[in-house]
Amino acid sequence: MIRKQVGSRVGLLGNPSDGFGGKTIAAMIENFGASIAISESTELRIVPHRHFDPSSFSSFDNLARVASRDGYHGGIRLVYAACKRFHDYCCEHGIPLTDDCFTIEYDTNIPRQVGLAGSSAIVTATIQALMEFYGLTDDDIPRHFQPHLVLSVETEELGIQAGLQDRVVQVYGGAVYMDFDPGYMEQHDHGRYEPIPLELLPPMYIAWNPHSTVTSGEAHNPMRFRYDAGDPEVIAGMSQLADHAEQGRAVLARGDFRTLGELMDKNFDLRRELYGDKAIGAANLEMIQIARRHGLPAKFPGSGGAIVGIYEDPERVEHVGQALEEAGYRFAVVKPTHGMDFEESNSPP
Repeated sequence: MIRKQVGSRVGLLGNPSDGFGGKTIAAMIENFGASIAISESTELRIVPHRHFDPSSFSSFDNLARVASRDGYHGGIRLVYAACKRFHDYCCEHGIPLTDDCFTIEYDTNIPRQVGLAGSSAIVTATIQALMEFYGLTDDDIPRHFQPHLVLSVETEELGIQAGLQDRVVQVYGGAVYMDFDPGYMEQHDHGRYEPIPLELLPPMYIAWNPHSTVTSGEAHNPMRFRYDAGDPEVIAGMSQLADHAEQGRAVLARGDFRTLGELMDKNFDLRRELYGDKAIGAANLEMIQIARRHGLPAKFPGSGGAIVGIYEDPERVEHVGQALEEAGYRFAVVKPTHGMDFEESNSPP
């Protein structure tokens, strides 16, 4: 059996400019992740997840509760679409595949719909598992292109609005400074990806709303419309967000965590100005405000539903965590990683 594991992701600076030709800094974390297991079998089979792809319920009320909480789309569609797109890519590029069939199944403990890259983790792990199953390497599918292949699963197969940031970090691991300059990407078919040594990162925390139902498409589609229409406010804002990431790379290099925190706060404040409080959401604003009342920076790590921040005082972050949990949110101190050991989930996160 082949098993591939991919961690969750937090965007530290720049997002959401990464989806608009900008720059960002992000890191893969070891606290949460997705796992794909693949083994040879007599027929090709995608195994539904026992929690996230239910087809039986204890009652009609239970069905309604599950649908309200998790929606109608589990992870199986991501695995299904990743398999199809992988097959298409190999056919299009003359990469021969054997006739061997497989059974593939997934697991995840990434909190759902809170902008922590849960969908991309499943897709990335699926692509990596398929590559190993069929004996493919980075020579067959270049590493710098793999994030594009992962992204195409969601954008082309499933019609989900998304960007490259999550996929770059999950393919490369660790922390990465990314520059998605359109001119460079048109010339090279990929962005500039610069690894950041993990020892340069400060301690980090996240908090999330366990009742969030935010999707990346819902969060970013209106902004995409304005950006494509040439809205000067949006274009200027995305450029400023990208500049936050560029400044962040410099302050990390000199260990200036105070300035890094200030940049993270500015990143969220500008995003709030662009998107508006209604789009940001009351719960998200409350999490930000709780963190800031305790003197810690905070911003979105992704499309919404969670916050990420940094800290230097363990006692202070403990107080922040307690305040957030008392308000009904979940909290965790997180650690960046190049890879991870996945812990099997027993219940939906």
